[in-house]
Amino acid sequence: MAKRVQVVLQEDIRKLGISGDLVEVAPGYARNYLFPRGLAVRTTPGVLKQVERRREEIRQRLEQIKNDAEAMKTALETIGMFVIKKPVGEDEAIFGTVTSSDVAEAIQLATQKEVDRRDISVPDINKLGEYKVTIKLHADVTSTINIRVAAD
Repeated sequence: MAKRVQVVLQEDIRKLGISGDLVEVAPGYARNYLFPRGLAVRTTPGVLKQVERRREEIRQRLEQIKNDAEAMKTALETIGMFVIKKPVGEDEAIFGTVTSSDVAEAIQLATQKEVDRRDISVPDINKLGEYKVTIKLHADVTSTINIRVAAD
């Protein structure tokens, strides 16, 4: 039985790993497929240091993204109430509904920062009044904001 060898992947390989991963493979697979195509390199102390440095950079970048999301959550909750104006008919019923695009536009006007409309969860809003809207800013950070639908 052949011993396995450690290699560092240079590109994403399905069912094996992503670029920068340290994986163990059969020697023949490495020698005949991965190395000739430039998909992996042999592990050396220098390559291992590069892998660790890359992992640390990725970790720091992800942490910065999460901190930015936390700051955005604080900014949204500090504002308190966002106002969306819509044309009104009888019995305080609005024409159309309030969409996630409307909420994103109201946030853009108030904070000068963009929020992706696909991350906004809006309940069915057909009348004037105050409602709560949930925004997913990051995988671990969600914010609930208050909106007021007012007559235009």
